[in-house]
Amino acid sequence: MLWKLSLTGIKGRLKDYIVLFSGLVMASAIFYMFESMASNEAFLTSNSILGTIVFIFRFGSVLLGIITFAYILYANSFLMAMRQRDYAMFMMLGAKGRKIAQMIFIETFLVGFAATLLGSIVGMGLAHGVNALLVSRLNLQITHYAAFSSKALLVTLIFFALLFFAAAIFNAAAITKKAILDLLRETSTPARLKQRPIWLFLQAILGIGSLAFGYYMMSDLMKFQLIGIGAALVTIVLGTYLVFKSVLIAVLSALKASDTIAMKKLNNFTFSQLSFRIRDYTQMLSMAAMLFALALGALTVGLGFKNEIPLMAKSVAPYDLILNNAQKADAQSVADLHPTLDTIYSQKETDDAVYYVKEQFNEHPLLAPKYDENGVDSQYKHLSGDVIAEDLTAQDALREYEVAEQRSKEIRLVSLSDFAAIEATETSLRLIQVADFETSYAALHTLAEANQSENTAEPIEANFSQRVFVYDTYNGMFSGFEFMGFFLGIAFLTMLASCLMFKILSGANNDIIRYNMLRKIGTRTSLLKQSIRKEIGVLFLVPGILGMIHVLFGLKMFTTLMRDPYDKLWVPFSIFIALYAIYYTLTVWLYTNIVLREDK
Repeated sequence: MLWKLSLTGIKGRLKDYIVLFSGLVMASAIFYMFESMASNEAFLTSNSILGTIVFIFRFGSVLLGIITFAYILYANSFLMAMRQRDYAMFMMLGAKGRKIAQMIFIETFLVGFAATLLGSIVGMGLAHGVNALLVSRLNLQITHYAAFSSKALLVTLIFFALLFFAAAIFNAAAITKKAILDLLRETSTPARLKQRPIWLFLQAILGIGSLAFGYYMMSDLMKFQLIGIGAALVTIVLGTYLVFKSVLIAVLSALKASDTIAMKKLNNFTFSQLSFRIRDYTQMLSMAAMLFALALGALTVGLGFKNEIPLMAKSVAPYDLILNNAQKADAQSVADLHPTLDTIYSQKETDDAVYYVKEQFNEHPLLAPKYDENGVDSQYKHLSGDVIAEDLTAQDALREYEVAEQRSKEIRLVSLSDFAAIEATETSLRLIQVADFETSYAALHTLAEANQSENTAEPIEANFSQRVFVYDTYNGMFSGFEFMGFFLGIAFLTMLASCLMFKILSGANNDIIRYNMLRKIGTRTSLLKQSIRKEIGVLFLVPGILGMIHVLFGLKMFTTLMRDPYDKLWVPFSIFIALYAIYYTLTVWLYTNIVLREDK
Protein backbone atom coordinates (compact mmCIF):
# COMPACT_ATOMS: atom_id res chain seq x y z
CA MET A 1 0.00 0.00 0.00
CA LEU A 2 2.83 2.38 0.88
CA TRP A 3 4.51 1.64 -2.44
CA LYS A 4 1.28 2.36 -4.27
CA LEU A 5 0.75 5.66 -2.45
CA SER A 6 4.37 6.65 -3.08
CA LEU A 7 4.14 5.91 -6.78
CA THR A 8 0.81 7.73 -6.98
CA GLY A 9 2.39 10.74 -5.28
CA ILE A 10 5.26 10.76 -7.75
CA LYS A 11 2.83 10.45 -10.65
CA GLY A 12 0.72 13.32 -9.33
CA ARG A 13 3.77 15.60 -9.18
CA LEU A 14 5.47 14.16 -12.23
CA LYS A 15 6.47 17.52 -13.74
CA ASP A 16 8.10 18.61 -10.49
CA TYR A 17 9.86 15.29 -10.05
CA ILE A 18 11.15 15.45 -13.63
CA VAL A 19 12.90 18.73 -12.81
CA LEU A 20 14.53 17.15 -9.75
CA PHE A 21 15.24 13.96 -11.68
CA SER A 22 17.05 15.79 -14.50
CA GLY A 23 19.31 17.61 -12.05
CA LEU A 24 20.18 14.39 -10.23
CA VAL A 25 20.85 12.57 -13.50
CA MET A 26 23.27 15.29 -14.58
CA ALA A 27 25.02 15.35 -11.20
CA SER A 28 25.49 11.56 -11.05
CA ALA A 29 26.57 11.42 -14.72
CA ILE A 30 29.29 14.00 -14.22
CA PHE A 31 30.36 12.41 -10.93
CA TYR A 32 30.74 9.05 -12.71
CA MET A 33 32.72 10.67 -15.51
CA PHE A 34 35.17 12.24 -13.06
CA GLU A 35 35.61 8.94 -11.24
CA SER A 36 36.07 6.96 -14.47
CA MET A 37 38.86 9.30 -15.55
CA ALA A 38 40.62 9.30 -12.17
CA SER A 39 40.28 5.56 -11.39
CA ASN A 40 41.28 4.11 -14.79
CA GLU A 41 44.76 2.88 -13.81
CA ALA A 42 45.73 1.42 -17.21
CA PHE A 43 44.77 4.68 -18.87
CA LEU A 44 46.76 6.80 -16.42
CA THR A 45 49.91 4.66 -16.34
CA SER A 46 50.12 4.47 -20.14
CA ASN A 47 49.58 8.24 -20.52
CA SER A 48 52.00 9.83 -18.10
CA ILE A 49 51.28 13.33 -19.38
CA LEU A 50 47.75 12.99 -17.97
CA GLY A 51 48.92 12.05 -14.49
CA THR A 52 48.51 15.61 -13.25
CA ILE A 53 44.83 15.52 -14.24
CA VAL A 54 44.04 12.81 -11.66
CA PHE A 55 44.02 15.26 -8.77
CA ILE A 56 41.87 17.66 -10.78
CA PHE A 57 39.16 15.08 -11.39
CA ARG A 58 39.30 13.86 -7.78
CA PHE A 59 38.90 17.42 -6.56
CA GLY A 60 36.01 17.89 -8.98
CA SER A 61 34.30 14.77 -7.63
CA VAL A 62 34.59 15.98 -4.04
CA LEU A 63 33.34 19.48 -4.85
CA LEU A 64 30.48 18.11 -6.92
CA GLY A 65 29.56 15.71 -4.12
CA ILE A 66 29.37 18.52 -1.54
CA ILE A 67 27.21 20.71 -3.75
CA THR A 68 25.05 17.74 -4.74
CA PHE A 69 24.33 16.93 -1.11
CA ALA A 70 23.20 20.50 -0.41
CA TYR A 71 21.18 20.48 -3.65
CA ILE A 72 19.39 17.23 -2.77
CA LEU A 73 18.36 18.54 0.67
CA TYR A 74 17.24 21.87 -0.73
CA ALA A 75 15.40 20.49 -3.75
CA ASN A 76 13.67 17.78 -1.74
CA SER A 77 12.48 20.35 0.78
CA PHE A 78 10.53 22.02 -2.05
CA LEU A 79 8.99 18.74 -3.14
CA MET A 80 8.05 17.99 0.46
CA ALA A 81 6.46 21.42 0.69
CA MET A 82 4.38 20.59 -2.38
CA ARG A 83 3.23 17.28 -0.94
CA GLN A 84 2.90 18.17 2.72
CA ARG A 85 -0.82 18.92 2.31
CA ASP A 86 -1.23 15.34 1.06
CA TYR A 87 0.70 14.05 4.07
CA ALA A 88 -1.47 16.17 6.37
CA MET A 89 -4.60 14.66 4.83
CA PHE A 90 -3.21 11.15 5.41
CA MET A 91 -2.58 12.04 9.06
CA MET A 92 -6.10 13.40 9.43
CA LEU A 93 -7.40 10.09 8.08
CA GLY A 94 -5.48 8.23 10.77
CA ALA A 95 -2.14 7.43 9.17
CA LYS A 96 0.65 7.14 11.72
CA GLY A 97 3.74 9.27 11.53
CA ARG A 98 5.90 6.18 11.10
CA LYS A 99 4.00 5.20 7.94
CA ILE A 100 4.22 8.73 6.55
CA ALA A 101 7.97 8.67 7.19
CA GLN A 102 8.26 5.36 5.33
CA MET A 103 6.30 6.79 2.40
CA ILE A 104 8.57 9.84 2.20
CA PHE A 105 11.62 7.59 2.45
CA ILE A 106 10.39 5.42 -0.43
CA GLU A 107 9.64 8.44 -2.65
CA THR A 108 12.98 10.12 -2.03
CA PHE A 109 15.09 6.99 -2.35
CA LEU A 110 13.20 5.66 -5.38
CA VAL A 111 13.66 8.86 -7.37
CA GLY A 112 17.29 9.13 -6.30
CA PHE A 113 18.18 5.52 -7.12
CA ALA A 114 16.55 5.68 -10.56
CA ALA A 115 18.31 8.99 -11.29
CA THR A 116 21.67 7.52 -10.26
CA LEU A 117 21.28 4.47 -12.50
CA LEU A 118 20.29 6.57 -15.49
CA GLY A 119 22.96 9.14 -14.66
CA SER A 120 25.65 6.46 -14.60
CA ILE A 121 24.61 5.34 -18.09
CA VAL A 122 24.66 8.95 -19.29
CA GLY A 123 28.04 9.33 -17.57
CA MET A 124 29.44 6.44 -19.60
CA GLY A 125 28.37 8.28 -22.75
CA LEU A 126 29.97 11.48 -21.47
CA ALA A 127 33.17 9.61 -20.60
CA HIS A 128 33.30 8.18 -24.13
CA GLY A 129 32.78 11.65 -25.56
CA VAL A 130 35.53 13.05 -23.34
CA ASN A 131 37.91 10.44 -24.74
CA ALA A 132 37.26 11.78 -28.25
CA LEU A 133 37.55 15.39 -27.11
CA LEU A 134 40.85 14.79 -25.32
CA VAL A 135 42.29 13.57 -28.61
CA SER A 136 40.76 16.04 -31.05
CA ARG A 137 40.26 19.19 -28.97
CA LEU A 138 43.30 19.03 -26.69
CA ASN A 139 45.77 17.37 -29.06
CA LEU A 140 46.56 14.59 -26.59
CA GLN A 141 47.54 11.10 -27.64
CA ILE A 142 45.92 8.65 -25.20
CA THR A 143 45.55 4.88 -25.05
CA HIS A 144 43.90 2.17 -22.93
CA TYR A 145 40.90 4.33 -22.11
CA ALA A 146 37.58 2.60 -21.40
CA ALA A 147 34.38 4.51 -20.80
CA PHE A 148 33.05 1.75 -18.52
CA SER A 149 34.72 1.47 -15.13
CA SER A 150 33.29 -0.92 -12.56
CA LYS A 151 35.17 0.91 -9.80
CA ALA A 152 33.77 4.29 -10.85
CA LEU A 153 30.25 2.83 -11.13
CA LEU A 154 30.49 1.28 -7.66
CA VAL A 155 31.78 4.52 -6.10
CA THR A 156 28.99 6.51 -7.81
CA LEU A 157 26.21 4.14 -6.69
CA ILE A 158 27.47 3.96 -3.08
CA PHE A 159 28.04 7.70 -2.80
CA PHE A 160 24.61 8.67 -4.13
CA ALA A 161 22.88 5.89 -2.21
CA LEU A 162 24.31 7.35 1.00
CA LEU A 163 23.25 10.84 -0.07
CA PHE A 164 19.69 9.79 -0.77
CA PHE A 165 19.52 7.71 2.39
CA ALA A 166 20.50 10.75 4.44
CA ALA A 167 18.14 13.01 2.49
CA ALA A 168 15.25 10.55 2.93
CA ILE A 169 15.77 10.40 6.70
CA PHE A 170 16.03 14.19 6.89
CA ASN A 171 12.84 14.71 4.85
CA ALA A 172 10.89 12.16 6.84
CA ALA A 173 11.94 13.66 10.17
CA ALA A 174 11.17 17.21 9.02
CA ILE A 175 7.60 16.34 7.92
CA THR A 176 6.57 14.05 10.78
CA LYS A 177 7.63 16.55 13.46
CA LYS A 178 5.24 19.23 12.18
CA ALA A 179 1.69 19.59 13.39
CA ILE A 180 -1.12 18.85 10.92
CA LEU A 181 -2.33 22.47 10.96
CA ASP A 182 1.17 23.73 10.16
CA LEU A 183 1.42 21.34 7.22
CA LEU A 184 -1.90 22.59 5.84
CA ARG A 185 -1.22 26.29 6.17
CA GLU A 186 2.55 26.73 5.95
CA THR A 187 2.87 27.37 2.22
CA SER A 188 0.01 29.87 2.17
CA THR A 189 1.25 31.96 5.09
CA PRO A 190 2.91 35.12 3.83
CA ALA A 191 5.93 36.64 5.53
CA ARG A 192 5.59 40.22 6.66
CA LEU A 193 7.39 42.65 4.44
CA LYS A 194 7.40 45.73 6.63
CA GLN A 195 10.69 46.66 8.27
CA ARG A 196 12.05 49.82 9.79
CA PRO A 197 13.87 51.86 7.12
CA ILE A 198 16.88 52.45 9.37
CA TRP A 199 17.30 48.68 9.83
CA LEU A 200 17.09 48.10 6.08
CA PHE A 201 19.68 50.85 5.54
CA LEU A 202 22.10 49.33 8.07
CA GLN A 203 21.70 45.88 6.53
CA ALA A 204 22.38 47.30 3.06
CA ILE A 205 25.54 49.08 4.27
CA LEU A 206 26.76 45.96 6.07
CA GLY A 207 25.99 43.76 3.04
CA ILE A 208 27.76 46.02 0.54
CA GLY A 209 30.68 46.42 2.95
CA SER A 210 30.97 42.65 3.36
CA LEU A 211 31.02 42.16 -0.42
CA ALA A 212 33.62 44.89 -0.85
CA PHE A 213 35.83 43.32 1.83
CA GLY A 214 35.49 39.88 0.26
CA TYR A 215 36.34 41.24 -3.19
CA TYR A 216 39.39 42.99 -1.73
CA MET A 217 40.63 39.77 -0.10
CA MET A 218 40.30 37.92 -3.42
CA SER A 219 42.17 40.61 -5.32
CA ASP A 220 45.51 39.90 -3.57
CA LEU A 221 45.70 36.23 -2.60
CA MET A 222 49.50 36.31 -2.80
CA LYS A 223 49.37 38.53 0.26
CA PHE A 224 46.45 37.00 2.19
CA GLN A 225 46.77 33.36 1.00
CA LEU A 226 44.44 30.84 2.70
CA ILE A 227 43.18 33.41 5.19
CA GLY A 228 42.03 35.52 2.26
CA ILE A 229 40.08 32.64 0.71
CA GLY A 230 38.34 31.83 4.01
CA ALA A 231 37.54 35.45 4.78
CA ALA A 232 36.28 36.08 1.25
CA LEU A 233 34.02 33.04 1.36
CA VAL A 234 32.39 34.07 4.64
CA THR A 235 32.00 37.77 3.84
CA ILE A 236 30.71 37.24 0.28
CA VAL A 237 28.08 34.73 1.43
CA LEU A 238 27.03 37.08 4.26
CA GLY A 239 27.07 40.10 1.98
CA THR A 240 25.00 38.32 -0.66
CA TYR A 241 22.33 37.43 1.88
CA LEU A 242 22.20 40.91 3.41
CA VAL A 243 22.09 42.68 0.04
CA PHE A 244 19.14 40.57 -1.06
CA LYS A 245 17.40 40.93 2.28
CA SER A 246 17.73 44.70 2.41
CA VAL A 247 18.12 46.02 -1.12
CA LEU A 248 15.47 43.74 -2.65
CA ILE A 249 12.89 44.71 -0.04
CA ALA A 250 13.77 48.41 -0.37
CA VAL A 251 13.53 48.32 -4.16
CA LEU A 252 10.19 46.49 -4.11
CA SER A 253 8.81 48.95 -1.56
CA ALA A 254 9.97 51.92 -3.62
CA LEU A 255 8.48 50.51 -6.81
CA LYS A 256 5.15 49.81 -5.14
CA ALA A 257 5.12 53.34 -3.71
CA SER A 258 5.58 54.87 -7.17
CA ASP A 259 2.14 55.22 -8.76
CA THR A 260 3.70 55.88 -12.16
CA ILE A 261 5.30 52.42 -12.17
CA ALA A 262 3.03 50.38 -9.90
CA MET A 263 -0.22 51.35 -11.58
CA LYS A 264 0.96 50.52 -15.09
CA LYS A 265 -0.70 47.34 -16.35
CA LEU A 266 -0.25 44.57 -13.72
CA ASN A 267 2.98 45.85 -12.17
CA ASN A 268 1.45 46.28 -8.73
CA PHE A 269 0.23 42.67 -8.80
CA THR A 270 3.68 41.50 -9.91
CA PHE A 271 5.40 43.41 -7.10
CA SER A 272 2.92 41.97 -4.61
CA GLN A 273 3.64 38.46 -5.88
CA LEU A 274 7.36 39.00 -5.32
CA SER A 275 6.70 40.42 -1.87
CA PHE A 276 4.39 37.61 -0.79
CA ARG A 277 7.08 35.25 0.46
CA ILE A 278 10.04 37.61 0.37
CA ARG A 279 11.80 36.05 3.39
CA ASP A 280 11.97 32.63 1.76
CA TYR A 281 12.99 34.17 -1.55
CA THR A 282 15.86 35.96 0.19
CA GLN A 283 17.46 32.71 1.31
CA MET A 284 16.80 30.99 -1.99
CA LEU A 285 18.09 33.89 -4.10
CA SER A 286 21.24 34.11 -1.98
CA MET A 287 21.95 30.43 -2.54
CA ALA A 288 21.13 30.76 -6.25
CA ALA A 289 23.54 33.70 -6.60
CA MET A 290 26.36 31.71 -4.98
CA LEU A 291 25.63 28.65 -7.14
CA PHE A 292 25.49 30.91 -10.18
CA ALA A 293 28.92 32.32 -9.30
CA LEU A 294 30.33 28.82 -8.76
CA ALA A 295 28.87 27.54 -12.02
CA LEU A 296 29.90 30.48 -14.17
CA GLY A 297 33.25 30.72 -12.38
CA ALA A 298 34.01 27.04 -12.99
CA LEU A 299 33.15 27.36 -16.67
CA THR A 300 35.09 30.62 -17.07
CA VAL A 301 38.21 29.41 -15.29
CA GLY A 302 38.13 26.08 -17.09
CA LEU A 303 38.00 27.73 -20.51
CA GLY A 304 40.49 30.32 -19.29
CA PHE A 305 43.10 27.66 -18.56
CA LYS A 306 42.59 26.28 -22.05
CA ASN A 307 43.11 29.73 -23.55
CA GLU A 308 46.16 30.17 -21.35
CA ILE A 309 48.04 27.12 -22.66
CA PRO A 310 49.12 28.57 -26.06
CA LEU A 311 49.96 31.90 -24.41
CA MET A 312 52.20 30.21 -21.84
CA ALA A 313 53.90 28.13 -24.53
CA LYS A 314 54.46 31.24 -26.65
CA SER A 315 56.03 33.18 -23.79
CA VAL A 316 58.50 30.38 -23.00
CA ALA A 317 59.31 29.37 -26.59
CA PRO A 318 59.54 32.35 -28.99
CA TYR A 319 59.81 30.20 -32.12
CA ASP A 320 57.14 27.81 -33.36
CA LEU A 321 59.75 25.41 -34.77
CA ILE A 322 63.46 24.82 -34.28
CA LEU A 323 65.34 22.84 -36.92
CA ASN A 324 68.87 21.72 -36.06
CA ASN A 325 70.84 20.52 -39.06
CA ALA A 326 68.08 22.20 -41.03
CA GLN A 327 69.68 21.33 -44.33
CA LYS A 328 68.41 17.76 -43.80
CA ALA A 329 64.78 18.77 -43.10
CA ASP A 330 62.07 18.20 -45.69
CA ALA A 331 62.01 21.49 -47.59
CA GLN A 332 58.47 20.97 -48.91
CA SER A 333 57.05 20.30 -45.42
CA VAL A 334 58.64 23.51 -44.17
CA ALA A 335 57.34 25.48 -47.14
CA ASP A 336 53.81 24.16 -46.52
CA LEU A 337 53.88 25.92 -43.14
CA HIS A 338 54.00 29.31 -44.93
CA PRO A 339 56.34 30.80 -42.29
CA THR A 340 55.94 34.43 -41.28
CA LEU A 341 59.49 34.40 -39.91
CA ASP A 342 62.20 32.08 -41.26
CA THR A 343 65.72 32.76 -39.99
CA ILE A 344 68.75 30.60 -40.78
CA TYR A 345 72.01 30.82 -38.83
CA SER A 346 75.13 29.05 -40.09
CA GLN A 347 76.98 26.74 -37.66
CA LYS A 348 80.34 25.01 -37.49
CA GLU A 349 81.15 22.69 -34.62
CA THR A 350 84.52 21.57 -33.28
CA ASP A 351 85.46 19.49 -30.26
CA ASP A 352 85.29 22.43 -27.85
CA ALA A 353 83.16 25.15 -29.52
CA VAL A 354 80.23 25.99 -31.76
CA TYR A 355 80.89 28.87 -34.20
CA TYR A 356 78.33 31.31 -35.62
CA VAL A 357 78.48 34.25 -38.03
CA LYS A 358 78.12 37.51 -36.08
CA GLU A 359 76.76 39.44 -39.07
CA GLN A 360 73.81 37.07 -39.40
CA PHE A 361 72.68 37.84 -35.84
CA ASN A 362 73.18 41.57 -36.38
CA GLU A 363 70.96 41.36 -39.45
CA HIS A 364 68.38 39.06 -37.84
CA PRO A 365 68.54 39.36 -34.03
CA LEU A 366 67.79 36.25 -32.01
CA LEU A 367 64.51 36.17 -30.09
CA ALA A 368 64.74 35.03 -26.47
CA PRO A 369 62.26 34.96 -23.54
CA LYS A 370 62.32 38.05 -21.37
CA TYR A 371 61.93 37.54 -17.63
CA ASP A 372 60.55 40.12 -15.22
CA GLU A 373 59.81 40.04 -11.52
CA ASN A 374 56.63 38.00 -12.15
CA GLY A 375 58.23 35.42 -14.43
CA VAL A 376 58.24 35.23 -18.21
CA ASP A 377 57.10 38.33 -20.07
CA SER A 378 55.12 38.10 -23.30
CA GLN A 379 57.60 40.41 -25.04
CA TYR A 380 60.86 38.96 -26.32
CA LYS A 381 64.42 40.18 -26.14
CA HIS A 382 66.14 40.83 -29.48
CA LEU A 383 69.76 39.74 -29.20
CA SER A 384 72.18 41.02 -31.83
CA GLY A 385 75.47 39.39 -32.70
CA ASP A 386 77.46 42.05 -30.82
CA VAL A 387 75.40 41.42 -27.66
CA ILE A 388 75.69 37.64 -27.85
CA ALA A 389 79.46 37.84 -28.39
CA GLU A 390 79.96 39.78 -25.14
CA ASP A 391 77.09 38.65 -22.88
CA LEU A 392 77.18 35.16 -21.32
CA THR A 393 73.46 35.35 -20.49
CA ALA A 394 72.69 36.02 -24.15
CA GLN A 395 74.86 33.06 -25.10
CA ASP A 396 72.84 30.86 -22.74
CA ALA A 397 69.69 31.99 -24.57
CA LEU A 398 71.21 30.88 -27.89
CA ARG A 399 72.36 27.63 -26.28
CA GLU A 400 68.69 26.73 -25.62
CA TYR A 401 68.17 26.34 -29.37
CA GLU A 402 71.07 23.95 -29.77
CA VAL A 403 70.82 20.19 -29.32
CA ALA A 404 71.80 18.74 -25.95
CA GLU A 405 75.17 17.49 -27.18
CA GLN A 406 76.23 21.05 -28.18
CA ARG A 407 75.27 22.89 -25.00
CA SER A 408 78.39 22.02 -23.05
CA LYS A 409 80.59 23.65 -25.69
CA GLU A 410 81.68 27.28 -25.89
CA ILE A 411 79.76 29.62 -28.20
CA ARG A 412 81.91 31.84 -30.43
CA LEU A 413 80.63 34.50 -32.81
CA VAL A 414 83.10 35.35 -35.58
CA SER A 415 83.12 37.35 -38.78
CA LEU A 416 82.03 35.81 -42.05
CA SER A 417 85.62 35.54 -43.29
CA ASP A 418 86.85 33.89 -40.09
CA PHE A 419 83.88 31.52 -40.20
CA ALA A 420 84.78 30.46 -43.74
CA ALA A 421 88.32 29.67 -42.63
CA ILE A 422 87.26 27.22 -39.93
CA GLU A 423 87.85 23.64 -41.02
CA ALA A 424 84.60 21.95 -39.98
CA THR A 425 81.38 20.84 -41.61
CA GLU A 426 78.90 23.70 -42.02
CA THR A 427 75.36 23.09 -40.79
CA SER A 428 72.43 25.41 -40.19
CA LEU A 429 70.13 26.35 -37.33
CA ARG A 430 66.70 27.34 -38.67
CA LEU A 431 64.15 29.16 -36.48
CA ILE A 432 60.57 29.50 -37.75
CA GLN A 433 57.37 31.29 -36.77
CA VAL A 434 53.97 30.66 -38.41
CA ALA A 435 50.77 32.69 -38.65
CA ASP A 436 48.64 30.37 -36.49
CA PHE A 437 50.36 27.91 -34.18
CA GLU A 438 47.27 25.88 -33.26
CA THR A 439 46.16 25.48 -36.86
CA SER A 440 49.65 24.28 -37.85
CA TYR A 441 50.09 22.18 -34.71
CA ALA A 442 50.03 18.77 -36.41
CA ALA A 443 52.59 19.69 -39.09
CA LEU A 444 54.82 21.44 -36.55
CA HIS A 445 54.68 18.44 -34.25
CA THR A 446 55.73 16.07 -37.04
CA LEU A 447 58.72 18.21 -37.98
CA ALA A 448 59.73 18.79 -34.35
CA GLU A 449 59.64 15.07 -33.56
CA ALA A 450 61.74 14.28 -36.65
CA ASN A 451 64.23 16.98 -35.67
CA GLN A 452 64.48 15.57 -32.15
CA SER A 453 64.95 11.94 -33.18
CA GLU A 454 67.49 12.66 -35.92
CA ASN A 455 69.74 15.10 -34.07
CA THR A 456 69.84 14.24 -30.37
CA ALA A 457 69.35 11.48 -27.81
CA GLU A 458 67.61 13.93 -25.48
CA PRO A 459 64.01 12.84 -24.66
CA ILE A 460 61.17 15.02 -25.83
CA GLU A 461 60.08 15.68 -22.23
CA ALA A 462 63.40 17.44 -21.55
CA ASN A 463 63.11 19.80 -24.52
CA PHE A 464 61.63 23.11 -23.38
CA SER A 465 62.59 25.07 -26.48
CA GLN A 466 60.35 23.53 -29.13
CA ARG A 467 57.00 25.21 -28.72
CA VAL A 468 54.98 22.10 -29.58
CA PHE A 469 56.70 20.18 -26.76
CA VAL A 470 56.15 23.05 -24.33
CA TYR A 471 52.53 23.20 -25.46
CA ASP A 472 52.12 19.44 -24.84
CA THR A 473 53.55 19.79 -21.33
CA TYR A 474 51.25 22.65 -20.35
CA ASN A 475 48.36 20.93 -22.08
CA GLY A 476 48.85 17.83 -19.97
CA MET A 477 49.02 19.96 -16.82
CA PHE A 478 46.05 22.28 -17.38
CA SER A 479 43.64 20.69 -19.86
CA GLY A 480 41.96 18.83 -17.02
CA PHE A 481 40.85 22.17 -15.59
CA GLU A 482 38.91 22.87 -18.79
CA PHE A 483 36.91 19.66 -18.54
CA MET A 484 36.40 19.95 -14.79
CA GLY A 485 35.27 23.56 -15.21
CA PHE A 486 32.93 22.78 -18.09
CA PHE A 487 31.19 19.82 -16.46
CA LEU A 488 31.08 21.37 -12.98
CA GLY A 489 29.64 24.51 -14.51
CA ILE A 490 26.89 22.53 -16.23
CA ALA A 491 26.19 20.55 -13.04
CA PHE A 492 25.96 23.67 -10.88
CA LEU A 493 23.80 25.42 -13.47
CA THR A 494 21.39 22.47 -13.50
CA MET A 495 21.18 22.55 -9.72
CA LEU A 496 20.72 26.28 -9.26
CA ALA A 497 18.13 26.52 -12.04
CA SER A 498 16.29 23.53 -10.58
CA CYS A 499 16.25 25.17 -7.15
CA LEU A 500 14.80 28.35 -8.64
CA MET A 501 12.18 26.28 -10.46
CA PHE A 502 11.30 24.40 -7.27
CA LYS A 503 10.86 27.59 -5.30
CA ILE A 504 8.68 29.20 -7.93
CA LEU A 505 6.60 26.10 -8.68
CA SER A 506 6.13 25.28 -4.98
CA GLY A 507 3.90 28.34 -4.65
CA ALA A 508 2.17 27.95 -7.99
CA ASN A 509 -0.87 26.02 -6.67
CA ASN A 510 -1.52 28.74 -4.08
CA ASP A 511 -1.30 31.39 -6.82
CA ILE A 512 -4.05 29.79 -8.94
CA ILE A 513 -6.83 31.51 -6.99
CA ARG A 514 -5.28 34.95 -7.50
CA TYR A 515 -4.92 34.51 -11.25
CA ASN A 516 -8.46 33.13 -11.47
CA MET A 517 -9.77 36.23 -9.69
CA LEU A 518 -7.96 38.49 -12.16
CA ARG A 519 -9.39 36.55 -15.10
CA LYS A 520 -12.90 36.76 -13.67
CA ILE A 521 -12.71 40.56 -13.47
CA GLY A 522 -11.71 40.73 -17.14
CA THR A 523 -7.89 40.79 -17.16
CA ARG A 524 -6.54 39.69 -20.51
CA THR A 525 -4.56 36.45 -20.59
CA SER A 526 -1.74 38.23 -22.44
CA LEU A 527 -1.31 40.63 -19.50
CA LEU A 528 -1.27 37.75 -17.02
CA LYS A 529 1.40 35.96 -19.03
CA GLN A 530 3.39 39.19 -19.24
CA SER A 531 3.19 39.52 -15.45
CA ILE A 532 4.40 35.94 -15.03
CA ARG A 533 7.37 36.58 -17.33
CA LYS A 534 8.32 39.70 -15.39
CA GLU A 535 7.99 38.05 -11.98
CA ILE A 536 10.01 34.98 -12.87
CA GLY A 537 12.44 37.12 -14.87
CA VAL A 538 13.27 39.12 -11.73
CA LEU A 539 13.86 35.94 -9.75
CA PHE A 540 16.26 34.66 -12.41
CA LEU A 541 17.89 37.97 -13.27
CA VAL A 542 18.74 39.26 -9.78
CA PRO A 543 20.90 36.30 -8.62
CA GLY A 544 22.37 36.09 -12.12
CA ILE A 545 23.60 39.70 -12.05
CA LEU A 546 25.10 39.38 -8.57
CA GLY A 547 26.64 36.02 -9.50
CA MET A 548 28.32 37.62 -12.53
CA ILE A 549 29.72 40.37 -10.31
CA HIS A 550 31.11 37.72 -7.96
CA VAL A 551 32.82 36.02 -10.92
CA LEU A 552 34.29 39.25 -12.31
CA PHE A 553 35.93 40.02 -8.96
CA GLY A 554 36.73 36.38 -8.23
CA LEU A 555 38.82 36.03 -11.39
CA LYS A 556 41.38 38.27 -9.68
CA MET A 557 42.38 35.19 -7.66
CA PHE A 558 43.72 33.53 -10.80
CA THR A 559 46.04 36.32 -11.93
CA THR A 560 48.93 34.40 -10.37
CA LEU A 561 48.08 31.28 -12.44
CA MET A 562 46.99 32.94 -15.70
CA ARG A 563 48.44 35.75 -17.71
CA ASP A 564 44.96 37.15 -18.41
CA PRO A 565 42.01 35.43 -16.69
CA TYR A 566 39.65 37.88 -18.45
CA ASP A 567 40.74 36.83 -21.94
CA LYS A 568 37.77 35.88 -24.19
CA LEU A 569 35.40 36.31 -21.26
CA TRP A 570 32.44 36.64 -23.58
CA VAL A 571 32.65 32.97 -24.58
CA PRO A 572 31.79 31.34 -21.21
CA PHE A 573 29.37 34.17 -20.37
CA SER A 574 27.49 33.67 -23.65
CA ILE A 575 27.30 29.90 -23.20
CA PHE A 576 26.08 30.24 -19.64
CA ILE A 577 23.51 32.95 -20.33
CA ALA A 578 22.07 30.90 -23.21
CA LEU A 579 21.66 27.81 -20.99
CA TYR A 580 20.26 29.95 -18.18
CA ALA A 581 17.70 31.45 -20.56
CA ILE A 582 16.53 27.96 -21.49
CA TYR A 583 15.78 27.20 -17.83
CA TYR A 584 13.99 30.53 -17.48
CA THR A 585 11.78 29.74 -20.48
CA LEU A 586 11.01 26.27 -19.14
CA THR A 587 10.09 27.68 -15.72
CA VAL A 588 7.76 30.27 -17.26
CA TRP A 589 6.07 27.55 -19.31
CA LEU A 590 5.57 25.20 -16.33
CA TYR A 591 4.32 27.97 -14.04
CA THR A 592 1.94 29.34 -16.68
CA ASN A 593 0.45 25.90 -17.30
CA ILE A 594 -0.26 25.56 -13.59
CA VAL A 595 -1.73 28.96 -12.71
CA LEU A 596 -3.56 29.61 -16.01
CA ARG A 597 -4.80 26.14 -16.81
CA GLU A 598 -8.39 25.90 -17.96
CA ASP A 599 -10.78 23.96 -15.72
CA LYS A 600 -12.47 21.17 -17.63
